[in-house]
Amino acid sequence: MKKWIISAISYLAIVVVGYNVYAFTIGTEAENHNSNIEDNQHSEKDTAHSEEEHDGTSDHHGSDAGHDSHGDNGSEHTSSEVDVKIDVKGDKLAINITDLTGNPVENLKLNHEKLLHLIIVDEHLEHYYHLHPEQIDKGVFEVTKQLSPGVYKAFVDIKPADLDYVVSPINLEIGETKASHSHESLIVDETFTKTVNNQTATLTTTELEAEKTVILTFDLPNATIEPYLGAMGHVVILDETGEDYIHVHPTNEKETIFEAQFPQAGIYKLWAEFKIDGNVLIYPFVIEVK
Repeated sequence: MKKWIISAISYLAIVVVGYNVYAFTIGTEAENHNSNIEDNQHSEKDTAHSEEEHDGTSDHHGSDAGHDSHGDNGSEHTSSEVDVKIDVKGDKLAINITDLTGNPVENLKLNHEKLLHLIIVDEHLEHYYHLHPEQIDKGVFEVTKQLSPGVYKAFVDIKPADLDYVVSPINLEIGETKASHSHESLIVDETFTKTVNNQTATLTTTELEAEKTVILTFDLPNATIEPYLGAMGHVVILDETGEDYIHVHPTNEKETIFEAQFPQAGIYKLWAEFKIDGNVLIYPFVIEVK
């Protein structure tokens, strides 16, 4: 009986020790396995983050990649090498034209009988002025024009002989004014017939579609069109924000037919200028380009 009891106790001790050894071994292997899984997960995350930074697909890089600088008014991928500033002193406007190093730009080509055309519109695109400042110094032009207090945009239209130039709007604030820098959307004309000084002009167009050549034809019955600045007419076009500038001339010397390309869909306002009986008449139209 005594031997039996001793054998039972010995057997139980062997079982307990064996179980503890087994549990310790299994637990160690499980911990090592989990540790390896976590290490692999961290390694995969680090690799993915590294690849994301390399190819620019993270949210930060993606937002930067989608940002483009302001459009260049029809001169795609062209950077301007000319800096233009306008100083307002009373009723005098002084235009200073320099290269990017600050030196005056002297070599300008004649552009329809003038070295410089200055287009000014108010912020609501209601008032339009086409001026021709005279050169008073190297790279400096001046013109006298009394403008009512308000916010305006000016466009200096020049052709430098050896520098790239893009016409861009220059903001002007005349007098004491609260600049809103915004306006209601332009209302597209329902009829394309306008009368100025008892002379009627009718505009007809081909399909008004962006990025395609659009033909603008003006019919002025019983009017004798006189050459104005070396052409049978001039057409200046702005989008309703006053940013995209287009200036076109007739396709030939006998007809008031123009070709224009619109960079994008939207509402535009155009001013057509014709010289009749010694007077330059300006016809405004608001159109929508699809």
